[in-house]
Amino acid sequence: MKKYFRFEELGTNYRREIIGGLTTFLAMAYILVVNPITLSLETVPGLPEFMYMDKGSVFTATAIAAAVGSILMGILARYPIALAPGMGLNAFFAYTVVLTYGIPWQVALTGVLCSGIIFIILSLSGIRETIINAIPAELKYAVGAGIGLFITFIGLQNSKIIVSNEAVIVGLGDLSDPNVLLTIFGLVLTVIMMVKGIKGGIFYGMLITTVVGMVFSLVPIPEAVVGNIPSMAPTFGAAFDAIVNDPTALLTTQFLVVVLTFLFVDFFDTAGTLISVANQAGLMKEGKLPRAGKALLSDSIATVTGAIAGTSTTTSYVESSAGVAAGARTGLAAVVTGVLFLLSLFFYPVLSVITSHVTAPALIIVGVLMVASLGQIEWTKFEIAVPAFFVIIAMPLTYSIATGIAIGFLFYPITMIVAGRIKEIHPIMYGLWLVFLGYFIFL
Repeated sequence: MKKYFRFEELGTNYRREIIGGLTTFLAMAYILVVNPITLSLETVPGLPEFMYMDKGSVFTATAIAAAVGSILMGILARYPIALAPGMGLNAFFAYTVVLTYGIPWQVALTGVLCSGIIFIILSLSGIRETIINAIPAELKYAVGAGIGLFITFIGLQNSKIIVSNEAVIVGLGDLSDPNVLLTIFGLVLTVIMMVKGIKGGIFYGMLITTVVGMVFSLVPIPEAVVGNIPSMAPTFGAAFDAIVNDPTALLTTQFLVVVLTFLFVDFFDTAGTLISVANQAGLMKEGKLPRAGKALLSDSIATVTGAIAGTSTTTSYVESSAGVAAGARTGLAAVVTGVLFLLSLFFYPVLSVITSHVTAPALIIVGVLMVASLGQIEWTKFEIAVPAFFVIIAMPLTYSIATGIAIGFLFYPITMIVAGRIKEIHPIMYGLWLVFLGYFIFL
């Protein structure tokens, strides 16, 4: 196993990989709670019964999709990157496709399934890998830094250190709130351990913060350790209902928009995450991502698996960078995370006590680590600085990794052509320019 995962070459060991995998799991375990709530639309009362997905079934589907994706990523691509149903994509699924468009959730799952199948074809053909490798190194570094700012913003928002403000959009939250103080405690503690060079400092920070939260009744003590696994019957295979019973429902413009949106967001969210986490872990080779095809195939298979099980698009998680920061360097960490997702099926009562106030410090610290890639961008070259800056700033401001990439990539060919560096632009970048332009016009 050490030889397969190249422990010696990457300077790692079993302890670091296990702690890294566990840290990644804890940083993204919230999806096991958030995804079922989002897809079930339980926060929107008064809808017709057929619009609600079964919450328990979605929980089980979420855990299975995350487990399959993470284990495949670890074994096939050997990257310390975990997967799960994506935030943002689940909100688009529930609030736009189902609630706004009025498309039945079964048909929405068909859209996810179709996008996953298309991704498998693109991954096997090598097209996805070719596109990722055609992206200039400077923009890859910008993507990493942008995601760092984005997940830091998510951590600050989830902990309510930063809140909405009608006058200035966002502002400082209530620092006297005990839960906010818990996050600040965890943040200071984690910073101290990281500065001291304590391996696994992020994981230990979350562990100690959880215990402190329980002592002060801010984190609930679980009522039970083991619970029954919810049945997946209400959602399993529902993605095939429209294909078998009503294929005309798949021939509408709205359904095409749904599929294209799932395709676009997952493609570039995954690409951005793979690039940023691999760069943070020191796995990039000459600006390119080794084994990118296998990583993208793992992501595609996980999306298809999740759609069949009954959940929205599965994608690579930026929270994997928390595991990398804790020491993970190989796919063994992703396998550990995947196994923990399977075990979570039995331990949901325990997992439910992990709050965003506990995981927020990890996201904030990881953001600090990820913006280090800013130093690798040629800021003195204005034709590089402009698209890189727009990639970085647009991600947190638009709350979308894919949108940040799109805006920056639209500027890149323009600035490079005007600067007389047209020969340095890969032909694929022109194709991406048209794709991004069409995204903003039509989607």
